[in-house]
Amino acid sequence: MTLVDCDSPFHAGERAAQERAGVRERTERQGRRMIRDFMPEQHRLFFAQLPFLLVGALDGEGRPWATLAAGAPGFASSPDPRTLVVEARPLGEAALGLGLGVGAPLGLLGIELSTRRRNRMNGRVVVSEPAGFAVRVDQSFGNCPQYIQVREPAAGAASAPRIAGQEGASLSAAARAALSAADTLFLATASPAARERSEDSREGLDLSHRGGRPGFVKVEAAPDGASLLTLPDFRGNFAFNTLGNLELEPRAGLLVPDFASGSLLLLSGSGEVLWDDPEIARFAGAERLLRYRVERALWIERALPARWTPPLEAPQLAATGRWAEGA
Repeated sequence: MTLVDCDSPFHAGERAAQERAGVRERTERQGRRMIRDFMPEQHRLFFAQLPFLLVGALDGEGRPWATLAAGAPGFASSPDPRTLVVEARPLGEAALGLGLGVGAPLGLLGIELSTRRRNRMNGRVVVSEPAGFAVRVDQSFGNCPQYIQVREPAAGAASAPRIAGQEGASLSAAARAALSAADTLFLATASPAARERSEDSREGLDLSHRGGRPGFVKVEAAPDGASLLTLPDFRGNFAFNTLGNLELEPRAGLLVPDFASGSLLLLSGSGEVLWDDPEIARFAGAERLLRYRVERALWIERALPARWTPPLEAPQLAATGRWAEGA
C-alpha cells in the first residue's frame, strides 16, 4: 500500500524520523487511527481532574519553552470536544516572553502521576485573557504509561510561585545537581512552520515526557563553557513527534521538576538526535541519544501545586541504565 504523505497526520520531519527508524508504514497506520482533531470524552474528563497541565509555548524569538499551568482540579475544562479552557496562565510567562495571543500554537500534556496516565493535545489559542486561555484542538492523542514514575501528592503548596533567578549557558552547580538527580523531564519542541502560525494541523508545538533512573541525564561542559546534556531515547510509540521536530528545528525547551520542593528549572537551548553514536551502547536500553546545548535557564520556586512522595520506579526502567554504570 502506498501512503499519501499529504493525508498523513505526521509532518515531514516526523515521517523522516519514522523512515530512518524503519517503522514508517506501521506508524502511519497507527497514527491515522489514533490521532484525532477532537478530544474523546475520557480525555476531556481526564484534563478536568488534573491539578497541573504541562504547556509548551514559543517566546518572541520563536524558541520553545516547557512550563506548566496549575490550579485546583477543574481549572482545565472542556466545553466541547474541540476546545480546552484553562483558567490559569503559564508560570514564567512574562519572564520568558511567551506568546499566548490568539492564534499562537501550544503543545499541552496532561499527566496523572499516581496512575501513570497521560494524554497530549496540540492546538491553537482561540481566547487569551488575563485569567487564562482557551485552545482549539489540532491533534489529540493518548500515550502509554511507559517510563512514568508513580508519585502521590503529599502536601499542598506553601505559598505562591516566584521567579528565583536566571542563568546563562553555563549552568550553576545547583542546576547541574538538579539535572543529575532528575528522573523526570518534559521536552517542548516545534516544527519550523509553528513560528509562522501555519494552519496545517500537523505543524505546531509538541510537549513530551522523558523518564529514567536518576543519573539518566549526563551533564558536561562544551569547550566554550556552555552546558551540554545527553540523555537516552528509549523505545516508545514510534510516532517520533519530538525527534521529528528536532530533525527540522533544533531549538527546544526542557522542564526539570523537583517534586520534593516544588521548584522548576526551565531550560532553553538546542537539541540534536544522535542516531548512530558509539555512546548509545554505553547506556542500557537506549536506542538513540538526545544531545542538548543549554542557552538560558530560569528557576521558579514553589511552582508545583503540591509536594509529592518519593517515586515508585516505572517497571520499564529496570532494563535501563545510568551514565555512571556505562563508564
